[in-house]
Amino acid sequence: MTQQTDIVIVGAGMVGAALATGLGQAGFRVALVDRESEPGFDPEQDPDIRVSALSAGSENYLRKLGVWPLIEQQRLTPYRRLSVWDQTPHPLSGLAPNPPHTTFSATELGCSHLGHIVENRVTQRALWQAAKRVQSVSIHSGDSLKSMDNRPEGASITLESGLVLDCQLIVGADGAQSRTRELAGIGVSRDQYAQQALVASVRYLGPVQDITWQAFFPTGPRAFLPLHGCGSESWASLVWYDAPDVLARLKALPEAEFLSQVQAAFPDALPPLTHVAGRASFPIARQHASRYVEGRVVLVGDAAHTINPLAGQGVNLGFQDAECLQSMAREAGRVGGDLADARWLGHYERQRRPANQRMMLAMDAFYYLFSNRIPPVHLLRNAGLGLAQHLPFARNQVARYAMGLEGATPSALTGFLAGLPRPGFMKQTKGL
Repeated sequence: MTQQTDIVIVGAGMVGAALATGLGQAGFRVALVDRESEPGFDPEQDPDIRVSALSAGSENYLRKLGVWPLIEQQRLTPYRRLSVWDQTPHPLSGLAPNPPHTTFSATELGCSHLGHIVENRVTQRALWQAAKRVQSVSIHSGDSLKSMDNRPEGASITLESGLVLDCQLIVGADGAQSRTRELAGIGVSRDQYAQQALVASVRYLGPVQDITWQAFFPTGPRAFLPLHGCGSESWASLVWYDAPDVLARLKALPEAEFLSQVQAAFPDALPPLTHVAGRASFPIARQHASRYVEGRVVLVGDAAHTINPLAGQGVNLGFQDAECLQSMAREAGRVGGDLADARWLGHYERQRRPANQRMMLAMDAFYYLFSNRIPPVHLLRNAGLGLAQHLPFARNQVARYAMGLEGATPSALTGFLAGLPRPGFMKQTKGL
């Protein structure tokens, strides 16, 4: 069986579902394909172990799509302050009693919040609900990409079910291990970091906090991300970066011992923990597709790029990809052009590739600066944090960029990051 459509999107995760909704609202016939079905939600269930820090820029995009109210109907947690500090002992003088730090504040920026911590399944469910409301979007759940035909005159994909979808454009939104990217013959460069990240959903005593923070230790950062309240307690997501063997041991500990070790290893700012609902660890890698476009195939989100999750910017970059590609398709449709015209797809890549590379560079710079004990570098980062705390204008510029409210990094920051040496503790591998 064959169906005609304008655009096929492979992957109905957060980025793919957002793009399908936006393109459908613009009048395109969109087929959205995913092997999974719509995520469920029960307000009484424990939080999803996978969460994202959605920026103000992502919130604005999701509001345009009509998705944000659907997220609000479930649950989300705004944060108004973001703190970063250095817990690494100085090679000569040991741990400082008052670690250097800087705090970004919504009040200084004249806004109500910096962003929201939202469970991934909440965001994805809201996006599926929005996509299902658009008449020109068809969702093919429980199915996956088997083969692809990428021709100059047109494209098609064949699903495992046998259904053939003819289209003008194929969008790969199917994650870091993208089958779409593989079939299009697009290679990747991949840098595997030595550390892994452990994520845990925990409850703590007291009301919901309005701050998210990261403290940097010699073995990597440890982060606190506030979630929703639960009676006299509240939920949070904790992230602990460390060597794989350390995290494997932590995951295997009984609950009481795990909570005790986390409480002792995290900064004093961590509130008293009472319960852990789930914990998992995953490798950290930076990956970038060699190109975003091949004929009638274009990549978005993790299929095009993955970054160190230090600041939770991965999904925000993906939403920026989706919004940009949506705009390009709308312009092509307005003039009656081919959606896969190199003029439009080339413009998308020229817009998004440098922006994604800048964020990759910024995350690598943080990783490098805070993952060693070399005295000059230690002095540099301490001075940088202290200087940032006392220069509100520069600090707020960086905050607006991270919030997705600025189109580019401040020039001074870009120049500084570009001058840093490439981290030497990555294992380099190359794709095709």
